[in-house]
Amino acid sequence: MIKHIFSDMDGTLLNNQGIVSNENIRVIKNSHIPFTLVSARAPMEMFDTIDKLNLTSTQIAFNGGLIYKRHEDSIIKISEHSLDINNVKNIVNKIRLTLPNVSMSLYTADNWYTDTIDAGIRLETSITGLHAQVVNYQQFLNTNKDDIFKIMFIGSDKTQIDELITTLDKLNLSGVSIQQSGNNYLEITSDQAKKSRGIQYIQEINSLDKSEMAAFGDGHNDIPMLKMVDTAVIMANAMDEVKKYATHMTKSNVDDGVAYGIQNFIEV
Repeated sequence: MIKHIFSDMDGTLLNNQGIVSNENIRVIKNSHIPFTLVSARAPMEMFDTIDKLNLTSTQIAFNGGLIYKRHEDSIIKISEHSLDINNVKNIVNKIRLTLPNVSMSLYTADNWYTDTIDAGIRLETSITGLHAQVVNYQQFLNTNKDDIFKIMFIGSDKTQIDELITTLDKLNLSGVSIQQSGNNYLEITSDQAKKSRGIQYIQEINSLDKSEMAAFGDGHNDIPMLKMVDTAVIMANAMDEVKKYATHMTKSNVDDGVAYGIQNFIEV
């Protein structure tokens, strides 16, 4: 019997407008199974979904870089793995020198920063409903006291994403994890930030067996999570490489695939 469900958000639980559907809400609530969001998103980008699902359990942000619980308009941090500030400075300086037009964001636990409002930032705002703070990166990185958990790039096309990966590889960075999320997103977190780490934490505090956990996902960064559970439900819209980790295939994120998966593959 499944005693805990874990789910990615973008491309999985949320539709293409970044919204959790009424059907997904209904089925998740009616299942009465503890439900944890496991996302590359920042906590503030998860609050709307947490509230709609009435979630009170532990949640996982930044691909496992931050494990937390929602508390009113803030969070209670349980475990955190942020980026080394020298790595952040190195990445920002190199990318702005070689790829000045790429959309780049920095995330702390509570805020989203960028140095220009471009097409990528406008796209992210349309999905999350949030607005980035515009800063001068050099000044910001020299004065900011908050931990930075994620650097996010939004590529205009595959060529730009490939150029980003090539440029980052040449930096020979240590202590970071570089993962593609969807076709146009590239995200950098601590190498200690893994979705599997967050799941392991919840598994241990609740004494859960692998057979008692289910997970929903669609992207490369979901693979560590999918390996942690016996019931791995993959979305119809998932990347082909991810589909080989499926124990079950469900409908797409725009067809209430999470709801369908719970109703058809999880005993409730």
